[in-house]
Amino acid sequence: MVNVLVDADGCPVVDLTIEIAKKFDLKVTLLCDTAHYMQREGAETIMVSKGADAVDFVLVNKVNKGDIVVTQDYGLAAMVLAKQGFAIDQNGRWYTPENIDQLLNSRHISKKIRQAGGRLKGPKKRQKEDNDKFEASFNRLCAHAINK
Repeated sequence: MVNVLVDADGCPVVDLTIEIAKKFDLKVTLLCDTAHYMQREGAETIMVSKGADAVDFVLVNKVNKGDIVVTQDYGLAAMVLAKQGFAIDQNGRWYTPENIDQLLNSRHISKKIRQAGGRLKGPKKRQKEDNDKFEASFNRLCAHAINK
């Protein structure tokens, strides 16, 4: 059975993920730290202690082959792909073996710029269209994962 795990700290599509997963009869688990605790009907919540990457490590240890992970963290997505899971971001982009190296590299370059005192633009304000893109893409990913 395919499970959906959500890196829920700061995730803007938690409710939408639960709603869509329910249509596919998929179990949803939300993982968050003590600073971002949440509970939603239709999902199990696992709370971990606060700390750098604490949620990521618990989440990756729960992922099985074919599971779906919703995250905006490239490093976590890379670990999910290594375990033969599927990963998608809050805007509906699927992380794949073909795009993960470039994404990790751009994250590394951005970190170097910030460490050197540089500033980078933050993400744009979330729009309804972003939720629409996520919804369409997540529906496709759920169907794909079930049929694998």
